[in-house]
Amino acid sequence: MKIDLTDTTASKINKALVQGRRAIGTPAVGMVLTLVIVTDEENAYDALRAASDASREHPSRTLVVIKRVSRSPRDRTTSRLDAEVRVGADAGTGETVVLRLYGEVLNHAQSVVLPLLLPDAPVVVWWPVNAPVDPAQDPLGALAQRRVTDTYAAEHPIQELTARAEAYTPGDTDLSWTRITPWRSMLAAALDQIACKVTSVEVEGEEFNPSCELLGMWLADRLHVPVKRSLSSGPGLTAVRLETSGGPIVLDRADGSLATLSVQGQPDRAVALKRRETSELIAEELRRLDPDDTYASALKFGVDRLDEGVEATVVPAAKEDAEGSAAKPAPAKKAAPAKKAAAK
Repeated sequence: MKIDLTDTTASKINKALVQGRRAIGTPAVGMVLTLVIVTDEENAYDALRAASDASREHPSRTLVVIKRVSRSPRDRTTSRLDAEVRVGADAGTGETVVLRLYGEVLNHAQSVVLPLLLPDAPVVVWWPVNAPVDPAQDPLGALAQRRVTDTYAAEHPIQELTARAEAYTPGDTDLSWTRITPWRSMLAAALDQIACKVTSVEVEGEEFNPSCELLGMWLADRLHVPVKRSLSSGPGLTAVRLETSGGPIVLDRADGSLATLSVQGQPDRAVALKRRETSELIAEELRRLDPDDTYASALKFGVDRLDEGVEATVVPAAKEDAEGSAAKPAPAKKAAPAKKAAAK
């Protein structure tokens, strides 16, 4: 069921939601959170489709905020709010409200969204494109427990990673980080199989791909070894090579779907490692609403510090923590520069 409202208010939108629920015979509200999507008209359809698919796992009220910038000087000073209310089959397993803001109300989107939030339920804000530099300081981001961005959609993804590290606030997360969850889990599981010392790492993938950089930063932060970043034609991440005292461990995915895990002394194994849809990424992020400390640690390691790892400490097979990350070995001293070693 769809209800279109022109030049409306938040109060009228709430009444339309109640009216829609009664019309389809489900007056009770069984949603677990509010998902606010801040996007433009061009990307609204894809973002709403992904959120609708994710709502099968996480029934939610989805508020899509579309800021319409008019070219006419007269329209820029005229405030207007149009809304499209969807309930029932048109909204997945929850409710959807598409908000189109015009004129002065563009600068007060939080005032429109606040009365529409589910009471006593978590709030997640997602920017599919054009995320603010500091999501936590954004008026809409300040309403949320979790703030989801995607550096892959930025014009300069690597510079965006640096900006995210400088402005990080607990509750921030990035879909570029979510994309590497299967890689982190697979690598941690491989290291669990043998007791070894990791001496170096090579991460291979597309140029300017933030997921490749984040995986390298995570490995360097957790294992304290030099990480080399090499380029390939993709798609996305293509391979990770760990040099260890027990022989190389290689996770190679050349086609973006099926990967091969090679461990010294064991037969090669084919593992499913497909590139996931946005709906799967959003569904994963909605499973946890507490701060992601592992992401924060990897992000703050810094892109510019890759290839500056320190000597690894000999420990038993690295253990994976609740985030799927390997346990951090004891700090070790930095490797001496080559020139100083030669001088000695």
